[in-house]
Amino acid sequence: MPNQDNTALASQHYENFPVASFALPKDLRYPIALIYHFARCADDFADEDNHTQAERLVLLQGYVDELNIIKANGSSQDAFFIEFAQMLRDRKLPLAPFYDLLDAFKQDVIKTRYVNFDEVLDYCKRSANPIGALLLHLFNKASPKNLAYSDNICSALQLINFYQDVAIDFDDTDHPRRIYCCQDEMQEFGITETQMAAQQSNVNWERFMRFNVERAETMLQTGKPLGRILPGRMGLEMRLIIAGGETIIRKLKVVNGDVFHKRPTIKAWDWPAILIKAI
Repeated sequence: MPNQDNTALASQHYENFPVASFALPKDLRYPIALIYHFARCADDFADEDNHTQAERLVLLQGYVDELNIIKANGSSQDAFFIEFAQMLRDRKLPLAPFYDLLDAFKQDVIKTRYVNFDEVLDYCKRSANPIGALLLHLFNKASPKNLAYSDNICSALQLINFYQDVAIDFDDTDHPRRIYCCQDEMQEFGITETQMAAQQSNVNWERFMRFNVERAETMLQTGKPLGRILPGRMGLEMRLIIAGGETIIRKLKVVNGDVFHKRPTIKAWDWPAILIKAI
């Protein structure tokens, strides 16, 4: 019997994009709910306010240990992982994407700066791309071409979320200040951490954000054909996710990248336009 707590948690927005939504085929909603429950809880471990860095890493390692039990066809003592393991077996899902997610969350605990875009993309490869890959496996559409489209979409959405949350990530009083923008590009555009701390949005910042947002937009557009390749409600769900990303991109441009004072989000009144665009 599906656990309604898992379904309810996953039906909320993970970051800014819909999951387990009405657009998905009914038989896929619960497997996706379990996947997002796994990802959300593990992500929360990485950001747990009441634990030290070492304690958060131990919590994440606990999830790795549970995956190892599943990999060895062992029996978990945890109710969620008993259910989770059965779903993985029933759906014949690979374990590698889940290991990648946990590796990315561990990195979030210990790494706060990224030297260049290759480092950022490497993080996206493990923090975002696994979700798209798992969806394609559930859809039985995990061809190399589709996976490549999905990787572009997921990495772009992760980047968009970084730019949307620059101020939040940097001004987090409970954790070391994280900057997902590239250090070499910050230097190139004349951006300093002092400026970010002061939440100054000047011409250099506008140029810097426009460069980053347009690069993410290009990446999202590269993966966009997947929304039309996937059939029926699966395709509609993917187009909704893409349209949500495009909405945030548009809003980032409207505020000239000033996320310090005008953080763009998807509002209730945006959804009709997103739905129309997806259809």
